[in-house]
Amino acid sequence: MLRNMEASLTARDRVGIQDFVLLDAYMSESAFLDNLRKRFHENLIYTYIGTLLVSVNPYKELNIYNKKQMDTYMGVNFFELPPHIYALADNVFRTMLSEFNNHFILISGESGAGKTEASKKILQFYAVSCPSTKLLNNVRDRLLLSNPVLEAFGNAKTLKNDNSSRFGKYMDIQFDHQGGAVGGHILSYLLEKSRVVHQNHGERNFHIFYQLVEGGEEELLRWLGLERNCQNYSYLVQGDCAKVSSINDKSDWRTVRGALSVIHFSESDIEDLFGIIASVLHLGNIKFEADVRGYASLNNDQEMHWVSKLLGIPTQVLKQGLTHRKIEAKTEEVLSPFSVDHAVYARDALAKAIYGRTFNWLVNKINESLVNTDFSRKTVIGLLDIYGFEVFYVNSFEQFCINYCNEKLQQLFIQLTLKSEQEEYEMEGIEWEPVPFFNNKIICDLVEEKHRGMISLLDEECLRPGEATDLTFLEKLEETIGGHPHFVTHKLADIKTRKTLDRGDFRLLHYAGEVTYCVVGFLDKNNDLLYRNGKEVISHTQHNSYITAIHSTSCFVRHVRCLRLPTLLKVMRQSKNAIIKHCFPSSEPDSKKRPETVVTQFKSSLVGLTEILMSKEPWYVRCIKPNDAKQPGRFDDVLVRHQVKYLGLMEHLRVRRAGFAYRRKYEIFLQRYKALCPDTWPHWKGTAAEGVRCLIQHLGYKPDEYKMGRTKIFIRHPRTLFATEDTFQVCKHRLATRIQAKYKGYRVKGHYLKQREAATKIETCWRGMLARKEREKRAWAVKVIKKFIKGFMTRNQPACVDNSEYLAYVRQNYLTRLRDTLPKTVLEKDSWLTPPPIMEELSQLLKKLYIRHMVRKYVGGITPQRKAELLLKAQASSIFKGKKESYALSVCRPFVDTRINAEDTSAKVLQMIRHEHIKYSVPVVKYDRNGFRPRLRQLIFTREAAYLVEEAKIKQRINYISLKGVSVSNLSDNFLILHVSCDDIKQKGDLVLQCDHLFEALTQLSLIANKQNCIKVVQGSVRFDIQPGREGFVDFKSGQESMVYRAKNGHLMVESTRTKSR
Repeated sequence: MLRNMEASLTARDRVGIQDFVLLDAYMSESAFLDNLRKRFHENLIYTYIGTLLVSVNPYKELNIYNKKQMDTYMGVNFFELPPHIYALADNVFRTMLSEFNNHFILISGESGAGKTEASKKILQFYAVSCPSTKLLNNVRDRLLLSNPVLEAFGNAKTLKNDNSSRFGKYMDIQFDHQGGAVGGHILSYLLEKSRVVHQNHGERNFHIFYQLVEGGEEELLRWLGLERNCQNYSYLVQGDCAKVSSINDKSDWRTVRGALSVIHFSESDIEDLFGIIASVLHLGNIKFEADVRGYASLNNDQEMHWVSKLLGIPTQVLKQGLTHRKIEAKTEEVLSPFSVDHAVYARDALAKAIYGRTFNWLVNKINESLVNTDFSRKTVIGLLDIYGFEVFYVNSFEQFCINYCNEKLQQLFIQLTLKSEQEEYEMEGIEWEPVPFFNNKIICDLVEEKHRGMISLLDEECLRPGEATDLTFLEKLEETIGGHPHFVTHKLADIKTRKTLDRGDFRLLHYAGEVTYCVVGFLDKNNDLLYRNGKEVISHTQHNSYITAIHSTSCFVRHVRCLRLPTLLKVMRQSKNAIIKHCFPSSEPDSKKRPETVVTQFKSSLVGLTEILMSKEPWYVRCIKPNDAKQPGRFDDVLVRHQVKYLGLMEHLRVRRAGFAYRRKYEIFLQRYKALCPDTWPHWKGTAAEGVRCLIQHLGYKPDEYKMGRTKIFIRHPRTLFATEDTFQVCKHRLATRIQAKYKGYRVKGHYLKQREAATKIETCWRGMLARKEREKRAWAVKVIKKFIKGFMTRNQPACVDNSEYLAYVRQNYLTRLRDTLPKTVLEKDSWLTPPPIMEELSQLLKKLYIRHMVRKYVGGITPQRKAELLLKAQASSIFKGKKESYALSVCRPFVDTRINAEDTSAKVLQMIRHEHIKYSVPVVKYDRNGFRPRLRQLIFTREAAYLVEEAKIKQRINYISLKGVSVSNLSDNFLILHVSCDDIKQKGDLVLQCDHLFEALTQLSLIANKQNCIKVVQGSVRFDIQPGREGFVDFKSGQESMVYRAKNGHLMVESTRTKSR
């Protein structure tokens, strides 16, 4: 028991605690990070804080998002399985169905923390878990495929994230009473339009531009006037990273094209949409030059032609709109030309306006495809994927808006969390204890307070007449809110703080920490009018010279601020592109009525979002990036600590732990732990509350460790729950063992009885089947035997019904045996199997065919070298077969081309006979003509003569013409006598030689010298000429052993043993 408890505690120490609420040192940020780090290194990226889910980006693929995982988490109690985004999604879904109310999931975190991926996983879970019909599947597909479309048009590569959302997104998913997804609606917030015309180094424009250029079909690109090279477009190369290894633009293009069709974009809509995207690229390539008067003039009519064609605006009208402004004076209008700077400014402002309004049109178009035509009551789950708190080296207007949004969401987050906690305590009859926390209302009021807030002061400065600049705005802030404790500038700061602030900076103390903002560009970014945003002018100035930039550009900014809208607005209203017509309607107010500023629009949309969220039940996903390098397995404590702070996780944990760390319904608590008390196990008869009371008394809970509510038990300290859980784990194994033993016994007994019954039935059936088969076999055997006997008796009669099967059997049997005993070679042809009488004729025919087949096969396999060897053997056979005793023994010995290699022959000899080609050479023993002494010699056959060689001397040359004949005996000796014509007394006589390769040498001689008929096989004695007029004799006889000697009569006696004939 103790061993099991220690193992459980060790596992908990290794992987951390899956709910931070159960952390003992919940006030310690270090303990919080330590627990997060433990789980991260074990690939446990999800951890709870109550119902809030903390997600750490693993920067690698984990096998936890498949269909099996989804099925595991469907319909399961929230805390029953390890933390997972599927658990949160399922709990939200089931709560919505059971309580029939609306919910939202707030997904927040900084860029690269995984917000977009978390949103996708939730949508994928609902796509699988919701009921499925053809109509519901269509809605589901549109909801899922709206993601890649919005990512293409609203996401971009930044320094922190290769797929960073550059807008905030809130998506409502509508469900019917059965839980089927029947519709949806999307709201977008603060698209980063400035990215269209400018990107920092290492960043890209929006994905759609690169997807179109890299993945667009050739025909489409020709129609749009584009080339498949991003380097050719000014708006795509400012970040100097058009290619990114982690992004496949071609594949993403195919996904977007398919998604647009599924979302029911018409072909004309798609053509108009891509025409607008291409027109922005062409617009960025339009260049201006100063004419002699210093005014802007166009130097690229080709790009202007494409912009005009794609937007459906006359070229001259568009050219005038980009290079002139209209000045109205009472009833007159005067065209005033732009300088080059103003023209570039107007071009970029137009590009941003076109893209920004097209993006809004795209969102509205998607909403039209998701609209639910059934007006019966629906429940809603909202997904809010919003930018997290941002702190950069230089923080500008965008960071101010984003951090203001996070302040509002943090305020809402704390309010809803406290409200939820308080309502639960009141509902359960537990006394509420006030929770100390930082109320960031003071910061929200600083930003948004009417007339005195920073937003009001910014709008007032943007709208007032006179020379308003970013510096005058900063002075107004110092004058109006200079005494606020959460606001400080270089002028208001003490000496120590002033060193960290530049003259154009102000610092806000947010709930997440201090952020320093640079005022450069605040006024111009806030004026969201065509060509009134001066970001491109100011963004090229250095941060440490912002004051110089403000004064040097103040004249330009004032001039730009007085530019009037109608020039470009009226130009865009002439467009024949349906989307542009919709984005720039004729009903839009002209310059006489100023539209709302960017920050006011953002504040209004944020108020609307807050109202939406306040009407729904909140759920939270807090995303954390473990490191800036996007490396798996690396946990940067400083970076994570910073995110934990600005995500308000410690604040949330303190609120959750202010009272009781753990709370569960009586039924769930009793169901899990009833095995720990004999009175509650296995079945409790009373109410769940009474059962829990009995259980905790048995476990020895102290009064200050728990409270009993109306429907739940509240446990104050995690250690109390851990002790209970560890005891349960030990008890669970013991109970499981007993249950398994009982169940296994029951199963085995039942299995045994079934097996015995089955065995009896099988045996009965098997015996019957065997008996029937045996009877059938015997009847068949009797019939066959009778036929066989009858056929045997009539086997010699002509074929008839009685003997036909027997004769067929005989034929088959003979052919089968013949197949197994066929001769292997032609020499075994006499071993042919003896046939029965009825097969004799066929057997002879088969024998002839088979022998011919073997001969053909043998002949076909002979190589040229082997053929030549066989020809020599055939020649030898024609000469010696049946004539000389030892011939039979030589048949099996192969002939060779020569018996003496060239290197074994004297070089001097070779030099002397170099003009003749050596055909064959063999070592011999030459017997002297006088005395018959043996001498070792070499016998060499050339084309013209035979040579007898002694080392380096040629002892005798015999022309083939003078060779009268060759004599050999009929016995087994190896002597030969070469008879030579002796016309001159000085010539040498015949040669008496002994050769071990007699048959080979004589056969070679017969072919080389063409002397086949000159070789004689004689009996007894052979006469030879010692020299002209003088003769000698060689006598041959058989004896007990082979010997050569000179006889008493003076003859050479050659005695050889008799060989056995083959």
